[in-house]
Amino acid sequence: MIFPEKIIKKCLKEASTIIMSKFGGMIEEQLKENQSSIVTEMDVAAERKIEHIISTKYPNHSIVGEETGAVMTGSEFTWIIDPIDGTSNYAAGIPWFGTLLAVLQHDRPYAAGAYLPYYDLMYYAEKGKGATCNDSPIRATEENSLKNVLFSYATDFSKNPVKTKYETDILSEVIQNVRNIRATNCLVDFCYVADGRLGGNINHSTKIWDIVAPYLIIREAGGVMSELDGKDIEFDLTIDNYLRNYAVIACGRKFHESIVGMVSKYQKP
Repeated sequence: MIFPEKIIKKCLKEASTIIMSKFGGMIEEQLKENQSSIVTEMDVAAERKIEHIISTKYPNHSIVGEETGAVMTGSEFTWIIDPIDGTSNYAAGIPWFGTLLAVLQHDRPYAAGAYLPYYDLMYYAEKGKGATCNDSPIRATEENSLKNVLFSYATDFSKNPVKTKYETDILSEVIQNVRNIRATNCLVDFCYVADGRLGGNINHSTKIWDIVAPYLIIREAGGVMSELDGKDIEFDLTIDNYLRNYAVIACGRKFHESIVGMVSKYQKP
């Protein structure tokens, strides 16, 4: 089945109208798993809007949403929704947030979109067809030297101080090898890897809905996204994988081996 680009973009645009209607105002928030994870009413409203559009157009497809859970129909196609990636930024009035939407076919990314509404930047990719931003082709960096690029790095609260030490040790290593460190801790980092503004990104705290769309967009832009050990990312929707934390590298293809090498110097707790 061919997925029309316009459906994915319609979902992202209509969700953004809901999200931006409250941006910069008083937004009620609730804690989820820990102090680094919150949800707002706008997350839920945007997700329901996307679900409605998808289920109307493709009633037999499965849908997995960050906030409202999963409806599994047995279809070969599964839609993965993150209504507001960067909710903490959004709630604080910082414009580093957006919406992610991807389609899996038999557990592999088939089509994906990412929209940054404050900047009106629409990223889109289909398997084997390249990646675009606002309909113009994009490419991840072809730079050879990490010292010539900006690099983003994201980590969250952990109850395990050994884990936090491991992640900050890797950060120290990265700092010594790149031009400068930046971080929005959301899809903005991944989008900027895809269009070449950032040379790479490490994020230690992601879920499946955070990374399916960026994975395809970055790969179709000529970059690479993997687990910290360099292995490809698996997106099967078993319960263990659905709930797991992914720690990932996204970068220009020429950097991948050296970044994996930096990470491998430190023992994962």
